[in-house]
Amino acid sequence: MTIATSAHPVAPRAPDGPYVGRFAPSPSGPLHFGSLVAAVGSFLDARSHDGRWLVRIEDLDPPREKPGAADDILRTLETFELHWDGQVMRQSGRKAAYAAALVRLSQRNLLHACDCTRSEIAALAANRERQAGQADDLFHPGQCPVHRSRIERPPGVAWRLRVPRGFVSFDDRSLGAQSLDVAATVGNFVLRRRDGFFAYQLAVVVDDAHQAVTDVVRGCDLLASTARQILLQQALGLPRPRYLHLPLAVDDRGLKLSKSGDAPAAGRCTPGAQLVAVLEFLGQSPPEALRGATAREVLAWGRAHWRMDGFAGRAAGTAPLGAITGAAG
Repeated sequence: MTIATSAHPVAPRAPDGPYVGRFAPSPSGPLHFGSLVAAVGSFLDARSHDGRWLVRIEDLDPPREKPGAADDILRTLETFELHWDGQVMRQSGRKAAYAAALVRLSQRNLLHACDCTRSEIAALAANRERQAGQADDLFHPGQCPVHRSRIERPPGVAWRLRVPRGFVSFDDRSLGAQSLDVAATVGNFVLRRRDGFFAYQLAVVVDDAHQAVTDVVRGCDLLASTARQILLQQALGLPRPRYLHLPLAVDDRGLKLSKSGDAPAAGRCTPGAQLVAVLEFLGQSPPEALRGATAREVLAWGRAHWRMDGFAGRAAGTAPLGAITGAAG
């Protein structure tokens, strides 16, 4: 395949129409306090703008999924009165759309076929200092570091986006102006893996456009992904949503709460009290009288009083002790 040397020429289009937000969890485990923050923040931002709030299950990575997790997540959202609009989209049923996007990128000579193994990429000098949790962000140079003959190539190749040089800039509604040189920090990133599974970065861009999402509200752990997604939006000629990255909930060691790790699930016995804890985490200053309220009442108050200045500029915060130990549920 011939690879063009030009940068992506398609300028991003602004989102049109009324506000459409979404919550897009992966079914790698039950919702915990950190994912509840993302759900509540995106829900309240949408409702405070009289917008729609969609739910999308990002079930593209079967090895990481836990049986029954997707249905458990949906039941938890209903328990917390976080009711979505329309039908739940599941990415496992969208493979044809992702394949079509790859064809479009191939036609524009923007794909790079890569047969590097993860260990070969990790061994590069630029990746030796990366933490274990940054495996998905391993730097890949413009050319594969290992050159093989056709006979030597392992089965399957990964398809990567050829990333142009230069900074990608955007305004985050909470954190302000952001700028990242994707070519220098991430390089050519994966769109379809060697095992044939489509990558998160491609799927999220295709699906946000398909669902006419105007506003992406999510945790700061995905802030670094935004520049990559903007490059894909430009390459595919898709609109660029507005972005709002919420503070990341961390434990007392500063580590992110994780669904696939040991973070306790959000309990369903006291949804109102847990929603109050989320509002406090987001600096919304809920009144003391709200502690005994129902989930519906807490969300009604949150919608009427939603304000970004309670968390603006904050990238992370320590989750309340009960959310870390599981004592709150």
